[in-house]
Amino acid sequence: MKYLIIILSLLQFSFVNAQIKIYKGTSTFSSEVIFNLNDNKVYKGNSILSANIVCNINGKKIYKGNSSFSKDIIYTISGDKVYKGNSTFSKDIVMTVKSGKIYNGNSSFSKDIIATVKDGDVYSGNSTFTKDLLFRIDGNVTMTELIAIWYTVNYSY
Repeated sequence: MKYLIIILSLLQFSFVNAQIKIYKGTSTFSSEVIFNLNDNKVYKGNSILSANIVCNINGKKIYKGNSSFSKDIIYTISGDKVYKGNSTFSKDIVMTVKSGKIYNGNSSFSKDIIATVKDGDVYSGNSTFTKDLLFRIDGNVTMTELIAIWYTVNYSY
């Protein structure tokens, strides 16, 4: 019984710290991984070296690199809104995420759709056509993780 508990604990730990891979376009080859999410950090390629951390997540905040300083906050997430830096003022809303769509600013109008997220695939604008596939996320992510990945793909790739 003692060994069963140890094995179950190790399995639970491995699932919690599972690496989620991000691929550019339609690829799913391991050689085509552009970023990965592991332990609330987004790394370049398949790396898990601290030198390759692009951003990290702490609660509802996304920080540059491996920093935890308030001056290094890229985004703050509150509800379905994404704010720049450490702000939660309406003037600082950069994105709204609703029903599988990422909207520009505080909008929910179809003309302001930046991206569509469907089954781990992230498409440009309101499209779900393969030709408009921006990147693919190989696993389930929270909204905060999605925004960290979005930042990484759009501003670090």
